[in-house]
Amino acid sequence: MVFNSYTFIAFFIIILFLHYLPLSWKTKKVNLLLASYIFYAAWNPPFILLLWMSTVIDFYVGRALYTQENKHKKKLLLIVSLIGNLGMLCFFKYGTFLLENFVALSHAIGFDYNPAKPNIILPAGISFYTFTTLCYTIDMYKKESKPVQSLLDFSLFVTFFPHLVAGPIVRPPQLVPQFESPRVASRKQLMDGLLLLTLGLFMKVVLADSMLSTTADAVFTSHDILPALDAWIGVFAFSGQIFLDFAGYSTCAIGVALCLGFVLPQNFNYPYAAIGFSDFWRRWHITLSSWLRDYLYIPLGGSRNGKAKMYFALMMTMLLGGLWHGANWTFVVWGGLHGLYLWVEKYYKDARGIKNNHKPSANTVLNFGYALLTFMLINITWVFFRSDTFGRAWGLLQSMFGMTDGKPLLTTIAILKVALIIPLIVLFHWFMRNTKVLDVAYKLPWIGLSLIWSFLLLMLIWAQESGSSFIYFQF
Repeated sequence: MVFNSYTFIAFFIIILFLHYLPLSWKTKKVNLLLASYIFYAAWNPPFILLLWMSTVIDFYVGRALYTQENKHKKKLLLIVSLIGNLGMLCFFKYGTFLLENFVALSHAIGFDYNPAKPNIILPAGISFYTFTTLCYTIDMYKKESKPVQSLLDFSLFVTFFPHLVAGPIVRPPQLVPQFESPRVASRKQLMDGLLLLTLGLFMKVVLADSMLSTTADAVFTSHDILPALDAWIGVFAFSGQIFLDFAGYSTCAIGVALCLGFVLPQNFNYPYAAIGFSDFWRRWHITLSSWLRDYLYIPLGGSRNGKAKMYFALMMTMLLGGLWHGANWTFVVWGGLHGLYLWVEKYYKDARGIKNNHKPSANTVLNFGYALLTFMLINITWVFFRSDTFGRAWGLLQSMFGMTDGKPLLTTIAILKVALIIPLIVLFHWFMRNTKVLDVAYKLPWIGLSLIWSFLLLMLIWAQESGSSFIYFQF
């Protein structure tokens, strides 16, 4: 089930109705848990069993990790959790990828090994709920938080339908306490949630799907040599599409949760206004960035053990972060490019004596120039993120930088749409980079907010239902 469907609208109305009935809090939580399983089962019902197994195992293993005093047994329990979680993730997401690379390596060294191609179906959102349960067991091992006492609360924490399939990636202290006592949305929370849901759907359905996706798909699926203008327009279109699609999902998720009285963490903070790449990763997919920092970068040494180890930890984090996004070497290169950018930025800051927490200068024009440079370099990384093969990525890069002459592919209208939308997104991010959309909404007169909200709804009606899934569902 996707947020951008009539089915979800009917589903959500029923959930709201049940949540606001005068029922006991435990009954309401059971309703939310069942609703979450139904929401997930809409893709492939058998995978509910996989989700349930992951939940139950980590609940009991986490409790045992917290109470176990024997260091050897404690490490063994953690290994069991890691094998269970990462084993399932590796099998379903990387099984085919690993086999293909093993076959390629066998052929390279002279062995004629040709096994049958496995037919593995990727469960929706497995990367997200695996990281959600994994952080719980690691926290229990470190005793950084107390174990969840109720299996119902833990199950709801893992499967709560707004964040289940594509985040935000939540941690137990962020959500579990909200399940411990009755919660319903205040009138303000309900209105805020509905506004965020409308905005998120507008971002996804109207802008990402109706305005940008066709242009991005045309360029990235083309096997022809393209003019530089068409190539750049296609990359810009995907740059806008992936932000609007993913941030649109996160905005919907936060809005839906808020309508029920729950608060989910922010996942995007105007990333295309980032001044540098460290700033970008503080603004893009924030919950994944913080997860990788706390559970991968810091355990690898972080910045505590000298510059060499810091650079190694930084690159490994970005390479594995790239691989998390998909079972393809192009994703690893995407992560590696971001790692390289961060290396260069870190080296420059160290040479200039600039600390990581240093605030940008007061020179607005200079900062905006840095933000544009950051945006342009990020667009180069999107080439590898979106391309299926290195051949297509290299061909597109050649077209972008005028190394080849090609036949025009895009229509004038398609070019103009992207040329209008992308600069508006960048400017909007720049002027909103230090504020929040709800803060701006509060400052508007009610008639102004009503007109804007009505416009968003009319555009959604014009665009009609979008049947396409959110891009990050495949991760």
